[in-house]
Amino acid sequence: MTEQTKATILVVDDTPDNIAILSGILKHEYKIKAALTGKLALQIAQGQDKPDLILLDVMMPEMDGYQVCQALKSNPATAHIPIIFVTAKTETQDEQHGFELGAVDYITKPVSPAIVLARVHSQLSLYNQSRHLEALVKERTRELNESRIEIIRRLGRAAEYKDNETGTHVIRMSWFARFLAEAMGQPEEWCELLYNAAPMHDIGKIGIPDRVLLKPGKLDAEEWAIMQKHTQYGVDIIGDHPSPILQLAREVALTHHEKWNGKGYPSGLVGEDIPLSGRIVAIADVFDALTSERPYKKAWSEEQAIALLQEEAGQHFDPQLVPLFIECLPRVREIQQKYKDQID
Repeated sequence: MTEQTKATILVVDDTPDNIAILSGILKHEYKIKAALTGKLALQIAQGQDKPDLILLDVMMPEMDGYQVCQALKSNPATAHIPIIFVTAKTETQDEQHGFELGAVDYITKPVSPAIVLARVHSQLSLYNQSRHLEALVKERTRELNESRIEIIRRLGRAAEYKDNETGTHVIRMSWFARFLAEAMGQPEEWCELLYNAAPMHDIGKIGIPDRVLLKPGKLDAEEWAIMQKHTQYGVDIIGDHPSPILQLAREVALTHHEKWNGKGYPSGLVGEDIPLSGRIVAIADVFDALTSERPYKKAWSEEQAIALLQEEAGQHFDPQLVPLFIECLPRVREIQQKYKDQID
């Protein structure tokens, strides 16, 4: 075992001789750190190179071992470190108190070298197993999250194919929405969440009859009323799941057709009563729809699309967001180039 791969043991005792004894027992198999006070022990444990296990004396001045243990277990950065009490206190209630505070073992003084080595080895093995399992759980959680996000994206694309789209619209507009959220200075976690939720904005179109959804001409009043129902259908499809990404996808599906002036649908919300996600996606969705070619229409130029956004700022769109979107155009163009439609 190299010095780099050896586990680190922090020995805490106010008596130098006791530290010397424990260090002598352990130094051939482990890297040793030492602290003569509880305060110093906390500083070492909270440092960058944290110990893998702590041997902690109970009876120390100023800050005793119980107080040190309690402080370590109350701090998320050190709560996971196993603590073995090493003490001359032999009463059952003393051991019980130590375990109640979070210690994993209890060694009495004077110590037996064989017992110290066995207990330390045993607890480190358990700790390593726990860390390995935790890593596996994190990896599996990451895989599940990625799978869930991919399913959401594919469902969003499925809704587009029904609408005679190419499937790349949801990719582009999701990026546009992310860029705009970032330009606003929103937290990175929320920007990522919006990027992954935005593809579901029109999932409710799955519930619209083809005679309405695919009608080449202008919709009559009855057909337009049916088309507007796709926002509520989207809410129903996504459901009321506690997952943050599905909660945001639900919000986007319901509100991305609201207008700043209150003339949108389904609720006629006005201004900032419209959730930010809906206001952002409204701009991203309309801009990409305008600048994309379809079998039934030619693509607008960027200049024409931007002119419409500016004209509708304060009417359809949040007037604070339109200028920010214009600032994002260099990044928008890169996405348009990368995810071009293939029109037959």
